[in-house]
Amino acid sequence: MIQSRQKQILYWMVPLSIGILIGVASFTFDHAEGASYLSNDPRSCVNCHVMRDVYDGWTRSSHHAVAVCNDCHTPRDFFGKWYTKAENGFWHSTKFTLQNWHEPIRIRESNSRVLQNNCLYCHQDFVHDTLRPDSEGQASLSCVTCHIQVGHGPAKP
Repeated sequence: MIQSRQKQILYWMVPLSIGILIGVASFTFDHAEGASYLSNDPRSCVNCHVMRDVYDGWTRSSHHAVAVCNDCHTPRDFFGKWYTKAENGFWHSTKFTLQNWHEPIRIRESNSRVLQNNCLYCHQDFVHDTLRPDSEGQASLSCVTCHIQVGHGPAKP
């Protein structure tokens, strides 16, 4: 009889727990406007208020008319783009939920490599003689060393 009672509890608790988990995840995804991150629209980055200065800087930048956030901050291949968006989304939402991000926001090393590769992809005709690869095949200079305000414009108008 005890085993049958335990089975009956599990019969209801497992689906109920899964339902609650799916409900909380769905509410969180909707509340955070998660579907907007599946787009290419730069306004989705401003869903988090801490990104406002970065977005405003982009609107004043020289790249505003030719590149959106994904053009610079995600890899060009399909899998790489969606993997990076998912990974960044996880870390961004975790940091913002727990209120433990660095001010000012810093780019992670893996994202810095993506950014550098995208700079070189778009500007290869201009920089192929300037940036000599090092022994590991990486460019000897980072584009943002000299061009820090290109993508996000001046700090303030």
